[in-house]
Amino acid sequence: MPSTKAEEPERRQGRRWHGGLARFLGIVPGRQAEIYLQLVRATTLRDGNHWLLILFAAGIATLGLILNSPAVIIGAMLISPLMGPILAAGLALAAGDLVLGLRAGLNLVASCALAIGFAVLLTAVLPFKEMTAEIAARTQPTTLDFVIALLSGLVGSVAICKDAREVATSIPGVAIAVALMPPLCVVGYGAGYALTVDAAQGLRVAQGGGLLFLTNLIAITFTAMVVFLAVRLDGESVRAKVLDWYRQDGESAFLRGLFVRFPALERRGPIGSLPVRVATVVTSIALLLIPLSRSFSQLRHETERQREENRILSVARSVWQERFGRLPTGEPRSFIEHMTLKKGSGQTELVLSVFTSEPCAEAEKSLYTDLVAARLGRSTDSLALQLIEIPTARAALKAKRDELAVPPPPPPPPGVAQLHGKLEQRLSSGLRGLRLPPEAEPLGFQASVRPGEPLALTLAYLADQDIGADAAALIAGAVRDRLGEEPGMKVSLERSPRSLGLLTFARRDGALTREARDLLDTAGEELERWPALRAEIALPPDGGSTAGAEGRVQAVREYLATRWRIDSGRLGTAADPGRRAMALNLRLLAPAW
Repeated sequence: MPSTKAEEPERRQGRRWHGGLARFLGIVPGRQAEIYLQLVRATTLRDGNHWLLILFAAGIATLGLILNSPAVIIGAMLISPLMGPILAAGLALAAGDLVLGLRAGLNLVASCALAIGFAVLLTAVLPFKEMTAEIAARTQPTTLDFVIALLSGLVGSVAICKDAREVATSIPGVAIAVALMPPLCVVGYGAGYALTVDAAQGLRVAQGGGLLFLTNLIAITFTAMVVFLAVRLDGESVRAKVLDWYRQDGESAFLRGLFVRFPALERRGPIGSLPVRVATVVTSIALLLIPLSRSFSQLRHETERQREENRILSVARSVWQERFGRLPTGEPRSFIEHMTLKKGSGQTELVLSVFTSEPCAEAEKSLYTDLVAARLGRSTDSLALQLIEIPTARAALKAKRDELAVPPPPPPPPGVAQLHGKLEQRLSSGLRGLRLPPEAEPLGFQASVRPGEPLALTLAYLADQDIGADAAALIAGAVRDRLGEEPGMKVSLERSPRSLGLLTFARRDGALTREARDLLDTAGEELERWPALRAEIALPPDGGSTAGAEGRVQAVREYLATRWRIDSGRLGTAADPGRRAMALNLRLLAPAW
């Protein structure tokens, strides 16, 4: 229908606005059709390179997540080709292109299924499936993740609109900002974990990763639609070129043939009206924000709780130093060695470990509680005090007090590494003095903590044979008794062999054989894992004088130093009258507990 005179100025103003925005973004004339066709080609199902990149990116991301390696995960982000189909979905919504929408949807579904399936396979095959910090960070998305995804979608949409030479410089940053593949691989990890270890925990992880991927998908699609609408990629000249390409492309011709078979699709033409398409995306965003807002609220409450605990600890330390730190003569009386909080029903218990030269009377303890409560603006009944006093000589106390002349700032909330360090200290203290059978020497321990699961503790020992089942049960019971505050704790034992086998060398040049390198790799893993171990080459009786023996020992040293970075001081030699060839053994320098 021809436009009226009143409508014409408004249309010209819209064209000028869109043209100005396109120039601002650096979209030269004719570039719109190139962008459109570039995104259409990105949705093809016949590009073998696309599926290989999906497999490679999924494998690298899954291994990076399980190994807790941010650098490896970033590498997977750079490889992943998922951004193209998602931007194409945004363009389909902007232009009302049903063919492009179907192409993008099929490509995305197939790509996600391939990535998740490969991640499930890797997780099921790998012998270790610990939930790392990188995995946990992608299981509880919040509204902040949605905002990041919106900004990432804007970056990606604007980058694809640039001149072709400028796109190459923008793609790495866009790929890292978008981070589409890691959440998909978290879904696969959760599914693999559910199939092989714990169904409930694995499904929770998969659900969190799926929510993060859905957040990125919807946010990027929405911002892409807004940008492509703003630069008018659906102009008449662009549509004409795209239709010509559709007629020549086999996949597009097949999809257009469906419209002929289903008249309802043909009557739809473009995907509904623009208000309907926008309303659909906005509704999806509104539904998505419900779980994201809930997670954000939990994060905020946790932050507020930690801030309040820091405030209580700071006030408690300050009051103690002001009123009980010195005697009336000015000499040091006490200082706080450690302080923690315990939350109860309607009451906060303040636990203080104090070095003191003069114990506190009951009246002083009550006074301290009253002072702390008053400074916090709380009732005295809401606070309880558990005071652990460690008697100390006054001279030693003064020296320690001088070190703490300036009160330290409130400690930050403990991170994952700090919590893990405290757990290791507690376990080391609890295992001290634990006895193993005479033929076994303690190497160390490894603790595994998963959310919602009891502590899993593995004790490693050096021995020629496995500890018997009865002895292992007694040891596990003794460990549980020593660490009785860990309900449901799982205890297992793991042996490292003392004797690893014979070292073989090539007859001609004395170089290490493949079997010898495999043996040294086993030794390198053990030495890297347990710092208290030392490798020892058992030499035959004439080993010190046999020609080439010194060179062979040096070859072993260089291999361990080069491949495993094992210091040469951790590899020694010893004569063994019962041997005719060199052998490699492991020896413990000092027991682990």
